[in-house]
Amino acid sequence: MNLFNIFLSAFLIDNVVLMRFLALCPFIGMSTDEDKSIGMGLAVTFVTVLATAVTYPIYHLVLSRTGILKNILPEGHHGLEFLKILVFILVIAALVQLVEFFLKKSAPGLYGAMGIYLALITTNCAILAVTFEAIDNGYKFHEAIVYAAGVALGFLLSLLLLAGIRKRMKTSPVPAFLKGTPILFVAAALLSIAFMGFKGLVG
Repeated sequence: MNLFNIFLSAFLIDNVVLMRFLALCPFIGMSTDEDKSIGMGLAVTFVTVLATAVTYPIYHLVLSRTGILKNILPEGHHGLEFLKILVFILVIAALVQLVEFFLKKSAPGLYGAMGIYLALITTNCAILAVTFEAIDNGYKFHEAIVYAAGVALGFLLSLLLLAGIRKRMKTSPVPAFLKGTPILFVAAALLSIAFMGFKGLVG
């Protein structure tokens, strides 16, 4: 699979939110307006791509028995793959702290608006899933980076789409029994159905 197909598949066809239903908490919580959506989307993109760039070599060079452990471990012994979850979460947490520090200094308004959702990037299942899949899918390093960027930008796209819909809904004649959370979930479901149309775009 070439780089364009990897990106397109991660960005649209298998959109992390609308087709795989990961990262739903920030999807709902941070799509109240476009500015918040862009801020959260860019923060997640930074963490996702950098986390993949850091965890990929850590796994292959340190945790896997095919790395530096190759000549240390006895034949038949596994490497340190069982530490993958712990190590990857620590890397992601460190990167989130970096983003948090940057936003607090350079964009305090956005930092305040993002609130608890900024800290929750640490436990964003989509980011952890990307770092795992970059390895499990057998991607090379450059393919893993493209895949991570595609997933993260797909997350940003889904945020912006829902933010735009929510903006329109404020002035739309929504039936009383659907106002608030119900119409929000209906809109998200319709978005998800729309994205099913991208299936088969990449052979």
